[in-house]
Amino acid sequence: MSSRDGSGLVAASTLQMPVLAHAIDRSEDAVAAAIPTFDEVYTAHVAFVWRTLRTFGVSDAQLEDAVQDVFVVVHRRLPEWEGRAQVTTWLFAIARRVASSYRRKVGNTRTEPMTDEPVGGADTFAAMQRAQASATVLAILDTMDEDKRMVFALVELEQLSVPEVAKVLSINLNTAYSRLRLARVAFETAVKAKVSP
Repeated sequence: MSSRDGSGLVAASTLQMPVLAHAIDRSEDAVAAAIPTFDEVYTAHVAFVWRTLRTFGVSDAQLEDAVQDVFVVVHRRLPEWEGRAQVTTWLFAIARRVASSYRRKVGNTRTEPMTDEPVGGADTFAAMQRAQASATVLAILDTMDEDKRMVFALVELEQLSVPEVAKVLSINLNTAYSRLRLARVAFETAVKAKVSP
């Protein structure tokens, strides 16, 4: 019941405050829950970071250090991350800067892809074929300019959709489709050239 001086209204408002405060606490908890921990980011995305760095031209000999450098940045900046973009978009941007730094410092030297396959008989032959195929794909990717290579790798190797790639790379959707088409033509031409005697 409210009185003429409004004291009843104050009492009613005071009784509703804990409910409002609880709702605010729950929304803050939801935001906090949406931001992943460092361990969650690392576990879910280390392979993506590795492949992204490789696509940007970081050599096998440098990959382990480059991946570590990416996650050092992630560890330092994760508390500041506001979740406005997908984690992969954020990681992609970090990996791109790290790869650029590695290419400037050390140069772009390639080594044969390493495999953890068991050695012996048919296993050795299969591992050798996979390593050779991987080296061939990487060599072909190296012949493409970076714009086409990134779109091609994200669509064909990472299995992202073209609209997702356009968003990750911050480019127009039509530009992404055009780069993918040109990259596919370049890739097919290079494969035919390697297969033909």
